[in-house]
Amino acid sequence: MAKQEDLFKNVVSHAKEYGFIFPSSEIYDGLSAVYDYAQNGVELKKNIREYWWKAMVQMHENIVGLDAAILMHPTTWKASGHVDAFNDPLIDNKDSKKRYRADVLIEDYAEKLNLKAKKEIEKARERFGDSFDEAQYKTTNPRVMEYLAKEREILERMGQSLGNGDLEDVKALIDELEIADPETGSRNWTEVRQFNLMFGTKLGASADTAMDLYLRPETAQGIFVNFLNVQKTGRMKIPFGIAQTGKAFRNEIVARQFIFRMREFEQMEMQFFVKPGEEMKWYEYWKTTRLNWHLSLGLGASNYRFHDHEKLAHYANAAADIEFNFPFGFKELEGIHSRTDFDLKAHEQFSGKKLQYFDTETNSNYVPYVVETSVGLDRMFLAVFSNSLCEEMLEDGSTRTVLRLPSVLAPTKAAVLPLVKKDGLPEVAQTIIEELKWDFNVSYDEKDAVGRRYRRQDALGTPFCITVDHQTLEDQTVTIRHRDTMKQDRVKIEDLKTIINDEVSMRNWLMKM
Repeated sequence: MAKQEDLFKNVVSHAKEYGFIFPSSEIYDGLSAVYDYAQNGVELKKNIREYWWKAMVQMHENIVGLDAAILMHPTTWKASGHVDAFNDPLIDNKDSKKRYRADVLIEDYAEKLNLKAKKEIEKARERFGDSFDEAQYKTTNPRVMEYLAKEREILERMGQSLGNGDLEDVKALIDELEIADPETGSRNWTEVRQFNLMFGTKLGASADTAMDLYLRPETAQGIFVNFLNVQKTGRMKIPFGIAQTGKAFRNEIVARQFIFRMREFEQMEMQFFVKPGEEMKWYEYWKTTRLNWHLSLGLGASNYRFHDHEKLAHYANAAADIEFNFPFGFKELEGIHSRTDFDLKAHEQFSGKKLQYFDTETNSNYVPYVVETSVGLDRMFLAVFSNSLCEEMLEDGSTRTVLRLPSVLAPTKAAVLPLVKKDGLPEVAQTIIEELKWDFNVSYDEKDAVGRRYRRQDALGTPFCITVDHQTLEDQTVTIRHRDTMKQDRVKIEDLKTIINDEVSMRNWLMKM
């Protein structure tokens, strides 16, 4: 646990030191759970967004994009259920004065049981070697069976209690499991209560006539209210999808873990409209497709797992999370939900407008069902960043800090370095910059010895360093250094574009899906 905490501290520190993420309004002592993306962070974030957009929209002929407004008519949120049901179950510790989400405390307890089972399984794997049958061991070893059964029992009970609004039983479960405050060990808890997460604001020229609005807590509703507009103007045929990225706002009382849970965040969502009765087929399709997208980035298959929801949202008939192994454990990265026809029917009811699809094949109207994929862009940033940061020992006994970002996402693709700041080398370096910048984000670095510049670019996650030396003046070749291997090759200047493109192009990375 201490090692994980140290890793997470290094992630936060590195993000600030190298210009990825700053605390918002830091000169005024900051604002809790609000962050600014700095010069390198904004590039990484943009690249993640574009990687998602390329795979989700441009590679699917039946999916189109949308950019809906943040401010929406307030009845939108009544129809969607957010006004009445968008709550988190909160609990306070009377001794530490800390506030927690009750469901997260229980989920963390259950996860410890899962980790105990995994520990037993790994010990058995080492003992039995190649002959080890994990599936059989899970169903025959008493201790593993007990851990997994207890985990399942806890999560099922919590899901049922939250679904029924039985907060007293949620509190009773915390007491029965003797769950303590993670920071102090105190078990002196208040009762569990619900807290609505929406931010309110006003629209109007004066306080007397202003309309009460909300900052959107999700981007999905902008898609639903535009369903018919997009379908008709785009002549879309079922099944089809509408995708968008954008800011959402939630008044998170328990906002912790850096950018994992913030009050202002960005989502990348796609709502896929299907024929009623076919939603589960598409639900399974998108579970597989979205996991493959994550795996294409090479962050390690063992860092992902599916978690099926015990407690379903009021609109869903199936839901699963793709969880990622963050420095603080496995947590939700992306959700895939079968939302049924709840949203469109609710907006029909509240607006009095029909939101139906005319199926020419069956010559009938119906309200489509919806399968949703929703990934947090900020969480995706944290997953990529935290997984890529490492410190490694070199052959000479020294260490280097390297940010092994997937090169397709790296903020800067190549840094061009003149060996010295004279003899015409900076001028040649600038010529290379002028040629490459049409296709890639590149930088120029002439400060310090070349070795220290290599280390700086390693820490920034730059895949390539291109060094211009005196030989360059003679034969138009340069040294290109690879971030991950530190291997150096002598190549022609005219070949640089091809070499870099082969490593960073979205086409090559997405072909892995």
